[in-house]
Amino acid sequence: MSDDKTPPPNVWPTLRATDARALITFLVDAFGFVEVAAYGEGDLIMHAELAWPEGGGIMLGSDRQDGSKWSLKPGSFGCYVVTAEPDALLARARAAGAEITQELEDTDYGSRGFAARDPEGNLWSFGTYRGEPRPV
Repeated sequence: MSDDKTPPPNVWPTLRATDARALITFLVDAFGFVEVAAYGEGDLIMHAELAWPEGGGIMLGSDRQDGSKWSLKPGSFGCYVVTAEPDALLARARAAGAEITQELEDTDYGSRGFAARDPEGNLWSFGTYRGEPRPV
């Protein structure tokens, strides 16, 4: 959870999708992301922002194959997301049809988590590990 000393997100993982609208729907339904913005027409999503309820977010858009300087191959994305409730999130993801690639496990560094693939093939890892304390 953030407090008033935590700055807003300034690092935004980004990805492209062959069907961005379907991916947004999946990420909302399966993992609990919140759609904040989606710009485009019809199935073409030029820019979308999804917030993670526990802090942070991602940006995504349709794969346009237009030779843009920001071209990423759909399905090649991987992201670790912190969650305080990995057991409940796994149940939600499974109920929404996510492909679970790693069942819940406790790690030797104190995390509890699981991993899943979305319909585009991107890998998502969810766990309780919040990273090491920042240097002062």
